Amino acid sequence: MANRERHLPTEAPLVNLTVQQLAYLVAVADHETFSEAAASLSVTTSALSQGLAELERRIGLPLFERQGRRQMLRDEVAEVLAYAKRVVADTRDLGRWVAAAKHGGVGRVRVGMIDAAAVHHLHDAMTSFRDRQPEVDFRLVVAPSGELLDQLRRGDLDLAVIVDPVATEGLDVVPVLTEELVIVAPNDQAIGSPKTWGPWVLFPRGSRTRELIERALVARGAAVDVVAESHQPDVLREMTRLGMGWTVLPLAQSGQSEQSGQVVVAERHLVLARPSARSANPAADQFAQSLID
Repeated sequence: MANRERHLPTEAPLVNLTVQQLAYLVAVADHETFSEAAASLSVTTSALSQGLAELERRIGLPLFERQGRRQMLRDEVAEVLAYAKRVVADTRDLGRWVAAAKHGGVGRVRVGMIDAAAVHHLHDAMTSFRDRQPEVDFRLVVAPSGELLDQLRRGDLDLAVIVDPVATEGLDVVPVLTEELVIVAPNDQAIGSPKTWGPWVLFPRGSRTRELIERALVARGAAVDVVAESHQPDVLREMTRLGMGWTVLPLAQSGQSEQSGQVVVAERHLVLARPSARSANPAADQFAQSLID
């Protein structure tokens, strides 16, 4: 017996189906009349009819049958309608996502801050932003200014709150706040004359804060004899408590109150720094603006 070849229908690709045409089909399924469906989409009945006729032509199947004076969807097009609903729903979801992305509601923000900014000054701003924008992937790095500046220049961070750097080439820098740097004497010792201050436990050499402190101490006539260093204010304060030496800390990290008669030796300016040639990141822009505000 000779073998008979079985001829299957050739699959024709459904090309150039537009989201608008599929939206017309969904609207007709959801409303009693073509005029109601057209009104729901803010188009004319004529435009709706023409769009559906073109959809029928591209699919190659009749979508409607006439019942009296009305055009009704055929039962056989249930698969087409289900597909149209999925595409229209996904497109609407994408539209909402794009709108949120444009307004900073989604995306990722990589933020660097020195400890004083993260813990004492800008904690509420970060909490408020995360509450307002829960879909944003917010990532925080707490480190000294020098490390954050390196990460910013490498592109590992979108923005950083750091001590005002000397070199700002390639950066957009905006002031955020000013901190007072105050003397912390060991064992509640009286401050007295600058010539009696020291020895010192200070931030490491090379840091911008150390530079500001040394300059201010020398200007007051104090000798700068450094016996220990640490990036961590809590460690410096504890070494002072143990009597190892004097230190200078931001007021918020000194353990002193504004009413305690502290001695202010200098100020440091914290700035918001971002790469000048940065790609668009609406979420980062929103967070940066919240800090500036």
